[in-house]
Amino acid sequence: RPGRLATESISAHPGESAFVLLDSGLDAFVARAVLAEIAEVSIDAQYYLFHADTTGKLFLHQLVKAADRGVRVRLLLDDMDLAGRDLGGVLIDSHPNMEVRVFNPFIRNSHRTLQLLTRFGKVTRRMHNKSFTVDNQATVVGGRNIGNEYFEANPDLEFADLDVLAMGPIVREVSTSFDDYWNSELSYPLSALVDDDIDKVEAARLESNFEADISGQQSAEYRQAVRDSTLANSMRAGTVTLFWGNAELVHDSPEKISESRDRTDLHLATQLRPHFDKLDQELIIVSPYFVPGRQGMEWLASIAERGVRVRILTNSLASTDVSVVHAGYSKYRIPLLRAGVEIYEVNHKLTPAERRQKKGPSGSSKASLHAKSFVFDREEVFIGSLNLDPRSVVENTELGIVITSPEMATLMAEELDANFARVAFRLELAKDDRGVDQIVWHGKVGNDDKTYVVDPYTSFWRRAGVGFLGLFPIESQL
Repeated sequence: RPGRLATESISAHPGESAFVLLDSGLDAFVARAVLAEIAEVSIDAQYYLFHADTTGKLFLHQLVKAADRGVRVRLLLDDMDLAGRDLGGVLIDSHPNMEVRVFNPFIRNSHRTLQLLTRFGKVTRRMHNKSFTVDNQATVVGGRNIGNEYFEANPDLEFADLDVLAMGPIVREVSTSFDDYWNSELSYPLSALVDDDIDKVEAARLESNFEADISGQQSAEYRQAVRDSTLANSMRAGTVTLFWGNAELVHDSPEKISESRDRTDLHLATQLRPHFDKLDQELIIVSPYFVPGRQGMEWLASIAERGVRVRILTNSLASTDVSVVHAGYSKYRIPLLRAGVEIYEVNHKLTPAERRQKKGPSGSSKASLHAKSFVFDREEVFIGSLNLDPRSVVENTELGIVITSPEMATLMAEELDANFARVAFRLELAKDDRGVDQIVWHGKVGNDDKTYVVDPYTSFWRRAGVGFLGLFPIESQL
């Protein structure tokens, strides 16, 4: 059973849970695949995006194999990524040991883009949670959806992301949260959304295509990369690094989607607030989409003003093509820097071809940073699905774990310390010729130190476009 993965006795750590950090995409896939392989009773998977690509199909193959040997598999998906894929989902759902439910579904037989306008405030609020729980004994929680860019299977694009594998008491809390969403009035059996039954010919075609993809060259190459991954080798050698600590699940209630936005008692942010309030020395925030809003900006400034060192790592304009999000964020850079908050932006440039690759009808696109984590005083860490932006805090539902482990927190902080200069630009305020504050970016280009006075690697037109987007009152939807 999954509990046997622990190389130390859980009884030696009463009340604590064991954790494995998964910062490699290959390792993150290995963790899920191994758990599915050894599952005996149940698998509960909850995801915002589930792509029909190589890793998506290999992941699904693991679920089907588990179901074939009698494991109950429940797959709960947000509807944002499922356009045109209902029949495949119904085929999965037809397995006697598998059930697929869809959270906050779009109306079938009606154009989705039109619904984003006519049902604004309803279908625009999504389930962003990510969890994978086996036998109620082990779970993987973090920032990764299911898709090639999250698991190092896309040769051109890769997200820097973070998950955590957990065993122990915290797993029961994740299972309870999953049940709350599974049983929510916003979760619909996929079969109930589709009018027509899938015919035998179509089912056979889908199954044949699926088997061909699983046995194909691309899948074979990825399976070999997974077998050679660091975690796979560590598991074979019995040298997996475990962190032990007390843990707290923080999560939005599924009712957040349908209730008033003023119902902050349903919000994850309310549960996280005490961890920010008790900060004494240092806060590190990693958030790919960072739009603090005026209230959040003032709150972070107040933390810095009481002597806490605050550092933020987020995407740069060059490392994301979600220009509207950057427009919402960029206006807060100078006030935060004035307040003593340190800001770092990813030193990476997406090509035009990469920018054109979209993940779904939301218009959100691929970026180099996708991890969401906080380090509190090198004593606690948060790992989950939460971005520090209005969409995550107010609109969508989110999930994460706060882990009390000075060993883990110190390791994460030290790794960021060592890599900030290599992977990010450091933003600094300087006076221009008129004595007005402007931002300069310090970072490495190759082996050389480089300073920019405009957003690095960007054109005038791209910067102008972001400035134009910043004129629109759409921050609440970012």
